[in-house]
Amino acid sequence: MNNLHNAFNELVATILDLYLYVFLLRILLHAVRADYYNPLSQVILKLTQPLLKPLQAVLPAWRRFDLAAGVIMFSLTALYIGIMAALWGQRIGPVDVLFYTLVKIVVLVLNLYIFGLVIQAVLSWVGPGFSNPAGNLLWVINEPLLKPVRRVIPPTGGLDFSPLIVILVLVFVRRLILLPPIF
Repeated sequence: MNNLHNAFNELVATILDLYLYVFLLRILLHAVRADYYNPLSQVILKLTQPLLKPLQAVLPAWRRFDLAAGVIMFSLTALYIGIMAALWGQRIGPVDVLFYTLVKIVVLVLNLYIFGLVIQAVLSWVGPGFSNPAGNLLWVINEPLLKPVRRVIPPTGGLDFSPLIVILVLVFVRRLILLPPIF
């Protein structure tokens, strides 16, 4: 019975994590001013719009930050923390929920960039010069992280080491963040 409980908890965590990643992508798309006509952008917009639409009238975007998406992302992450604590039989207070919510968001951002950079690197090896919606979207999202590294270490001999360097730094920072295993 314990395995069934663990499997159910992992399933719930995975589903909630995926939806949090979708909201995080929505925030990043707005921040980098990505092409909203990209098919993947359209999917992200359609998945997030039902929750965002009522709040967008009250909280408009501020510069490059979608306030409504940020508030919902924070709220959903706090709900995630509460649900996961309850599923694992843990009792946590409101201050702990706030703290773990912030840490979880940082971890989600780091994981998203690590995963996105790995996919972008693989796509560049498989089909360099080949344009696809995923590659275009990843390039727009990852470029703000890669650009400063490319200034210091420019591509040499046709090889761009900036994704590798950024991934190593992000993995190092991710390892420094201690998040309980239930979250």
